[in-house]
Amino acid sequence: MERLTHHLDQQLLDNWQRGFPVVERPFRAVADALGTSEDKVLARLVALKAGGVIARVGAVVRPNTLGASTLAAISVPDLEVEATAELLAREAGINHVYLRENDWNIWFVATGPNRASVDASLARVELQTNRKVLDLRLERAFHIDLGFALNGKVGNRHIVPNGGVSTVGFVPRDGDAQLVQQLMVGLPLVPRPFLEMSYELERDEADVMQRIRELESAGVLPRIGLIVRHRALGWCSNAMVVWDVPEGLIDAAGAELAKQDGINLCYRRRRHAQDWPFNLYCMIHAKSRESALAVLERASAAAGLDHLPRTILFSLRCFKQTGALVAPQPKEAA
Repeated sequence: MERLTHHLDQQLLDNWQRGFPVVERPFRAVADALGTSEDKVLARLVALKAGGVIARVGAVVRPNTLGASTLAAISVPDLEVEATAELLAREAGINHVYLRENDWNIWFVATGPNRASVDASLARVELQTNRKVLDLRLERAFHIDLGFALNGKVGNRHIVPNGGVSTVGFVPRDGDAQLVQQLMVGLPLVPRPFLEMSYELERDEADVMQRIRELESAGVLPRIGLIVRHRALGWCSNAMVVWDVPEGLIDAAGAELAKQDGINLCYRRRRHAQDWPFNLYCMIHAKSRESALAVLERASAAAGLDHLPRTILFSLRCFKQTGALVAPQPKEAA
């Protein structure tokens, strides 16, 4: 793992997890803002990626605006965890696989260019594991933010408007999915990354940059910048917390929970019959279990959730963490 001993690393990680400049030479713009050189910025980003500190310089796509996604879980015996996680990780559309503290112990995110692709992925998992899959579809996103500030400052929270399922006035265009897929993989770490993207997409560089700006402005891309691997930065005590909230209270409670410092994600998701009665979710990323629980107690009280049934699922292991699949794969294109 790359150690963060370089002052420039800290500046890059603190200041450029969002707001990345969409210009011809973005790394030069970053360098100018930090009082250094383009070559040094690129060299440090290459080192941070090689060291596992960042996954990519790219974007986060708002769920279900381009393509489709769902959170899912299965329950497997301890002796089957490794093999099952490896099976899930091989599925192209599954971009996150975690082991969590619960009887429903393997959690994953299935993504794809459309809902049918996601459903097919879940069906393959059920067939190959011979295990029931909980399909916990997003109903409303209250807050999305996975920035991790080394300096401890909290800011740039992205409270999601209009339920987070779609964006007001956004109309996808031909080529949007392919463009966003490139950002999920990550920008090439070269002086003119959007020019390199334009070659892959067979589009003009200026057109590529303009469309990225439009997608960012529309809220389809809520964040463009360094996508960090939070465990490499010391955020190792990560808890998914779920509540069973009455229908008449959930939207107000979710909106209040989303405002609380330390809450990185906050969603309303579909219940799953008798197997999983919970409908309000949040993620807390902390450097210790005690810190995570302190955030939870403060946030729960502020949102008026203390009297409601809840479950805390700490992450035990991450098996896979990549960008979403939003564009058809070659075999799906037909």
